[in-house]
Amino acid sequence: MDFIGFEVWCRFSCFLMDGITDLCSVKQDSPDTPPSVIQYVTSTAIDVFDTVTDQCQLPCPPAFISSPDLPVGKDVTSPANGSHPVHAISISMPSSPLGMERVLFMDELGPEDSNGFPGPCATSMVFSDENQSQARFHSQPIYLDAVGNGILLEPSVWQPKNLRIDTQKDIRFDSFRTQSVKQERQNSQFRGKKQEPEPEVGASQSAGLEYLPVHRYFDALEGPELDTLKASEELVLPEDKQWPFLLRYPISSFGVCLGLGSQTILWKTIATSSSTRFLNIDVDTNIILWCISVVVTATVSFIYSLKIIFYFEAVRREYYHPIRVNFFFAPWIALLILAQGVPPSVEKNLPTALWYILMTPIFFLELKIYGQWMSGGKRRLSKVSNPSNHLSIVGNFVGALLGASMGLKEGPIFFFAVGLAHYVVLFVTLYQRLPTNETLPKDLHPVFFLFIAAPSVASTAWARIQGTFDHASRISYFVALFLYITLAVRVNFFRGFKFSLAWWAYTFPMTGAAVATIKYSDEVKNPVTQTLSIILSAVSTLTVTTLLFTTIYHTFVLRDLFPNDIAIAISHERTMDKN
Repeated sequence: MDFIGFEVWCRFSCFLMDGITDLCSVKQDSPDTPPSVIQYVTSTAIDVFDTVTDQCQLPCPPAFISSPDLPVGKDVTSPANGSHPVHAISISMPSSPLGMERVLFMDELGPEDSNGFPGPCATSMVFSDENQSQARFHSQPIYLDAVGNGILLEPSVWQPKNLRIDTQKDIRFDSFRTQSVKQERQNSQFRGKKQEPEPEVGASQSAGLEYLPVHRYFDALEGPELDTLKASEELVLPEDKQWPFLLRYPISSFGVCLGLGSQTILWKTIATSSSTRFLNIDVDTNIILWCISVVVTATVSFIYSLKIIFYFEAVRREYYHPIRVNFFFAPWIALLILAQGVPPSVEKNLPTALWYILMTPIFFLELKIYGQWMSGGKRRLSKVSNPSNHLSIVGNFVGALLGASMGLKEGPIFFFAVGLAHYVVLFVTLYQRLPTNETLPKDLHPVFFLFIAAPSVASTAWARIQGTFDHASRISYFVALFLYITLAVRVNFFRGFKFSLAWWAYTFPMTGAAVATIKYSDEVKNPVTQTLSIILSAVSTLTVTTLLFTTIYHTFVLRDLFPNDIAIAISHERTMDKN
């Protein structure tokens, strides 16, 4: 507001004050009439001021001064009569170049107090035109805690709060972000944003997010999948609320990609095999399923890539988890399956470099996992053996199958031999689990079907390498078929537990067994093998379709498919050690 605007505002104030002089009585200390700019009116005469309804029972608050020299949180006045409980007063003055030094409001004019200011119950406005060059061009609401004897409240107390934003600010998850909280605060300060001091909880979380040795997973977690927190342990993330979606999104989500992708191979085999030609299945079914599988795989991969970008600490903890590490083979196996399930017209044009690209990460993962199985320690196979370990084996056979389809020879045989040797060791270890190993709960019974995956895929891989379904392929297939029948007759073993992502462990082994049966029926063609091929294919397709719609229902309707992932939120030290 410039000087002319301020003069207009003052004249309007004078006009307003003159119009209400018949409604209020004004007492002045000096017999001289003050200038028109300075008038004394009662606060009740103007609606915009805070007022007190009953002046007899509730006296006016003591005088106070709004000045840059007054420290916030100090007493402004010290009335001799003591303080009275009154309402707080809020005053906001417009900006002006005249340099308002102090603003004073009272209800009535009274005698001066010991500091020389008008006594209680006076209403006045005091302006000073001194130091115009140092005038302040901004105004700030002033809140007086009259109940607390005239103490100016801290800005954090009376400033308005945005409850919606404040409730969303939860820095307890920041320590799991890829960019540290400290770096984010430095960037905010660089942009000129004022930051709140970091609470102490951030320091404790940072201390708990160091590299976790494997023994901490066994000390803090229990259960065959090491995903249940022990009663004596605490999490570094809040247990009383739902975590961000990316923190709850596990690497085991790629099991959906394995189940859908394997269906592309199944229907491609049905459409091209001689033993199932009487079904008149068109290749278009394979193309539709392949497109759906590509979309699902791309979606799952994109979401998990976001987790790697924004919550790398959670991904790192999954990688060092002695059980979860097996699921890091799943993304590459899913890509191998998609490459194997491409339509026949595209399969002939696949470059051999694709096989080397996809098998390279599997090779390095196997160097890590298999080496730990042999080297002992708490990551030895007898300690971490679990049906999910089959995922680290089956990649060898899927890769050998794809390489043989591309015309490669030595590379597929190499991976087939490595997979076969470690499958025998894993098979024996899982069969004779130590007494100290816990029995799998009902929720994890579907992972027993992973016993079928490796031998069924191995039979088709060796048949593709040799060019015929010979005796070695038949031996592997019969092992898979026997395991399938053993699990299928135990109906009660797979009933009565809640749906979860573990159910997708049914799909890939079932489909692999169906594909192997079709290949076997091509070699041994008779009504029995053909009927078995149709039955296993129908069961596999029905299972995948049911699980797909159930997964969609639990994800988007019930929204309970991704609970808090306890396994990634354990602390670096034991709770008793902290205390």
